[in-house]
Amino acid sequence: SNNTPINPEYKGRTLGNFLADAGYDCALAGKWHVPGTTPEESGLEVICDNRDDEVPLRSIEFMQRDRDNPFFLFASFLNPHDICQVARNQPLPQGPVPEPATVEECPNLPANFAIPPYSPDILQMLRQANRRVYPTIEYTEDDWRRLRFYYYRLCEKVDAEIGVLLNGLRDLGLEEETYIVFTSDHGDGHGAHNWNQKTSLYEEVINVPFIISHKGVTRAGDVDNTHLVSLGLDLLPTLCDVGGASVPDGLEGLSLRPLAESDVPDEWRTELVVETIMDIGPGPGGGGASRAVLTDRYKYSAYPMGRYREQLVDLQTDPGEMVNLAVNARFKDELDDHRRRLRAWCEKTEDEFLKFCL
Repeated sequence: SNNTPINPEYKGRTLGNFLADAGYDCALAGKWHVPGTTPEESGLEVICDNRDDEVPLRSIEFMQRDRDNPFFLFASFLNPHDICQVARNQPLPQGPVPEPATVEECPNLPANFAIPPYSPDILQMLRQANRRVYPTIEYTEDDWRRLRFYYYRLCEKVDAEIGVLLNGLRDLGLEEETYIVFTSDHGDGHGAHNWNQKTSLYEEVINVPFIISHKGVTRAGDVDNTHLVSLGLDLLPTLCDVGGASVPDGLEGLSLRPLAESDVPDEWRTELVVETIMDIGPGPGGGGASRAVLTDRYKYSAYPMGRYREQLVDLQTDPGEMVNLAVNARFKDELDDHRRRLRAWCEKTEDEFLKFCL
């Protein structure tokens, strides 16, 4: 959630700290979004601020330095985050993008554009309560198509900047020596279920890219849709593993190196919990703590308020999440199983959502 400060017990115990302790030169180029601490406290040298067009240039300069140590570079691009300003009709912080001449140039609406029956009504409550953030509540279908057009232009814009960085890495002859990870902290509703912004537990928001490349080691084009992976849990142990840094005891995360290098382990996690905060109601972050549990086939989402507080979807047969099986008595066993899983996780982690578990 925005403006949530770092837990004090994690200060000095971040990825940058661990890699710096292992002998790496560590740097940040771009956005820093961790209140309560600084990049320097996390072992990172700041080489530029959050201008996407500066990130690749300063990153290449950093990689060109004469050094005896290996390096870790956190290239933190902002876009396509400017889609938030597009929706609010505000100037774009990273500069303008081309505009569509006609709506016919714009992408079609997604197949799951409609708000289906028995959807979590907290999402509509949130849109009604904060129309500045969610002006799309008044959108026509053509407005949504235009918003989707801008989103793709913003993706193209940042893709070009990432291309500059990767070309620079290649020109320096470092491609085969470098482990590259491309990921994001969250997605955007992009019109699915009439939703823009982050916050929700729909796949468009939580199922972010997580691409790992090491030329000559990972196989180009390999996709793993079988194993449950968490950016928040697994990124740190993965990069510590690759970098030869000590991994702290007690982490729930798993190194993804075996998956990336086609050395699939015999055992893996069987469930994954996703957390979000709806900025609605009293309490920290708006008091709208919400959770989801993913298993090999189903996703169970639970919310703290509303008539329809639960959602169970079969991601194999319904990837667009249009049918809420929580209201279907035939799926009572699956619903009860996922309720138990969430309650057990909340009890184990002493999570604030425990009081809302069913």
